[in-house]
Amino acid sequence: MKINWGTGIVLAFIGFISFIMFFVIKMNSDRRANHDLVTEDYYRQELAYQKEIDAQNNATNDIVNLELKKQANGLQIVFPKNLDPNKIQGTVSLYRPSNKQLDFDLPISLSNNHLLIPDKRLLDGRWDIKVNWVYNGKEYLHKENITY
Repeated sequence: MKINWGTGIVLAFIGFISFIMFFVIKMNSDRRANHDLVTEDYYRQELAYQKEIDAQNNATNDIVNLELKKQANGLQIVFPKNLDPNKIQGTVSLYRPSNKQLDFDLPISLSNNHLLIPDKRLLDGRWDIKVNWVYNGKEYLHKENITY
C-alpha cells in the first residue's frame, strides 16, 4: 500500500496527539503525582499574607533576628538577648513539604532566650520553619528553610 503525503500528515498528527494524551492521562491517574494544594486553607492564608509581610518588615526594621542552631539534642531557636523572654509569646510552625502528617506547631514559652525543639520530633529532610511571635504588642515573623 502506498501512503501519500496527506495520509502521512494525518498519521503524524494522530501519533502526536496520542503521545500527548498518553502522558496527560498517565500524570492525572498516577498517585505519586499529587496535584492538591499545599495547604488545606490556602485561600485564607493568602488573604493574611500582608500581615506576614508587615511582621517580617518589623523584624527587619527593629533588627530582631533569630538564630537557628543544630544541637545534639535538637534544634535550638535563639532569640535576641536584648528581649525579655517573659514578654515573648507566639508559635513555631514546622512544615514538612514531603509529608503533611509530620507538620506540627509549638507554642513559645521561654524562661531564657532560647527554645529547644527535641530531636525526636524532627526527621531527616527539609523543614520550613515559621516563627510568629509578639513582643510588647508588636508582631514579628521569621521564616527559614533547613535540611535536618
